Amino acid sequence: MIGAGLAGCEAAWQLAERGISVELYEQKPHKKSPAHKADTFAELVCSNSLRAANVENAVGLLKEEMRRLGSLIMEAADACSVPAGGALAVDREGFSRHITQRIRNHPLIRVIEGEVTCLPAQEGGIVATGPLTEGAFFEEIQRRFAPKQMHFFDAAAPLIEADSINMSKAFRASRYGKGTADYLNCPMTEEEYLRFYEALVTAEVAPLHLQEERELTVFEGCMPVEVMAKRGPQTLCYGPLKPVGLTDPHTGKRPFAVVQLRQDDFAASLYNMVGFQTHLKFPEQKRVFSLIPGLENARFARYGQMHRNTYLVSPLLLDERYRLKEETCLYFAGQMTGVEGYVESAASGLCAGLHLARELRGMEAMTFPVTTALGALGSYIAHASAEDFQPMNINFGMMPPVQGRYKSKMEKNRVLAERSLSALAELLPQAVL
Repeated sequence: MIGAGLAGCEAAWQLAERGISVELYEQKPHKKSPAHKADTFAELVCSNSLRAANVENAVGLLKEEMRRLGSLIMEAADACSVPAGGALAVDREGFSRHITQRIRNHPLIRVIEGEVTCLPAQEGGIVATGPLTEGAFFEEIQRRFAPKQMHFFDAAAPLIEADSINMSKAFRASRYGKGTADYLNCPMTEEEYLRFYEALVTAEVAPLHLQEERELTVFEGCMPVEVMAKRGPQTLCYGPLKPVGLTDPHTGKRPFAVVQLRQDDFAASLYNMVGFQTHLKFPEQKRVFSLIPGLENARFARYGQMHRNTYLVSPLLLDERYRLKEETCLYFAGQMTGVEGYVESAASGLCAGLHLARELRGMEAMTFPVTTALGALGSYIAHASAEDFQPMNINFGMMPPVQGRYKSKMEKNRVLAERSLSALAELLPQAVL
């Protein structure tokens, strides 16, 4: 097992829980990528949110399927959750510590610290080195699979120290007053927004290497806020700064735009700027984001930054079990396969670990039905068009439609979720072996 990110830890756990001894190789703490800071496993380098919690949302359904299969990542997420309205967000440090302790204390998992420079030669291996894979190991993958390999650029949002937020301007609320008031909201008048917008679209971005500039492609679901803003002055007001469902208690009116902040740790000492992934220079982030009402004196615990993500053109290489088509017992997992998101990455690790365990034990191959979220994600990886293959979040559009007329999208999604969990229940006795 190579790599102790979310996918690698989940895969190692699934193997060990099925009685397979695992050697887990991890280059931390001796070497870290530019995006990693902690020495612990399964570090969350971008947001602390695992997105929607309810099963009427595809990622919520995927999380529930993972829980029913004994997911370590979901165990940690549920144990380390912080208030986030209808989403599942976690204390990122507690989450990572929980997973690290469980992995290091498992009697069948041996952690080997150090950099790996070649693909596994022995029978049975999973590569889960993540989209930030670099150095000799990256070159080995490139040699084996180029030009069947692609990349995009991802970005992280800043973290702000809670006691530096001006609560005489910010307010606590959830949209439409639903649930508890889990978000801090920084309201903006039209004049304040336009001043902020002009500063944002004219701010200096951090330089890229010449080769990176030629290759620059950003993932739509994690687009830098300054790139999104340049699509038009109103774009942010219909995106991360949309004011719908919120009333400013200081004025009794709906703001023109709202910047939301989400709790990032148990102590509520840090807040994440929702939707503010950025590649601005650090001094520019301080200057521009301080124009937001409530953040005039904000202290940044972490500035946003962009990093290069590499992924395989998996439909040419992998089957729906994340197994390399050309080689027995060699699997890939995580975002390098083309799944996008923390949950999807962990889900691919769960599947790879489960399928490899069956293969090593000489059991018949098993696949998750495409009517399940796990099966739909694996099917996308294996069967999407290779010509325009792009990283993908789980969504109900990946699954076969259900027949009939429904009063609402929510009702239809509930039927899809019930069908999925019913199919998984039938498979569960076989899957847990």
